[in-house]
Amino acid sequence: MTEIEISAARSELDDLVRRVKDGREIIALADQGHVAALLVPPQVIEDLEDALAVADYRRRKAEGTLGEGVPHAEVRCILGLRPGPTAS
Repeated sequence: MTEIEISAARSELDDLVRRVKDGREIIALADQGHVAALLVPPQVIEDLEDALAVADYRRRKAEGTLGEGVPHAEVRCILGLRPGPTAS
């Protein structure tokens, strides 16, 4: 992670955003030597949200608190997909 003072970042903001976007680099914006904010690629946040959702699912499954769920065929219908192969 690269750290840069906010005062210096002002003039480099375009470049910093491109570095984050293109290289998945995380940049810490510091205020008087203390990290005040992070520039983080959106994909990093999306990956964390996905990991949290999976962890929550596993926790609820282990606790036995998952709901009924939706049958696969119904999900395909809701999404406008062709019916899948039928089980024999």
